[in-house]
Amino acid sequence: QEQLVESGGGWVQAGGSLRLSCAASGRTVSSDAMAWCRQAPGKEREVGERISRSGSKTYYADSVKGRFTISRDNAKNTVFLQMNSLKPEDTAVYYCAAGPSLLTTQLMDAGAGHMYDYWGQGTQVTVSS
Repeated sequence: QEQLVESGGGWVQAGGSLRLSCAASGRTVSSDAMAWCRQAPGKEREVGERISRSGSKTYYADSVKGRFTISRDNAKNTVFLQMNSLKPEDTAVYYCAAGPSLLTTQLMDAGAGHMYDYWGQGTQVTVSS
């Protein structure tokens, strides 16, 4: 069974850090573009940070530039999101998603959820002020 499993979420005070992990099982994600997406309370889920198959190309939402870093370890079939200087507005459920059909050249425009074929169940991140 193909699965993406997120971990690393939790509660943190503003200014703190968390590192999210997304471990894949049942499929090899080294051939997939990957993304971290989030759904804040009362809002729609949005696609955020993205990374190419090799990890050489990344894309960040303006709201997290300079604070978040997406990376991947294909040998471990895992994608990460390092979140620093967290703000209360970062509070959301964070999901990882795999886009097998996405090309590196499409990464910047891959902001729609339907572009991703596999999704994890999500991990809650709560940032208190």
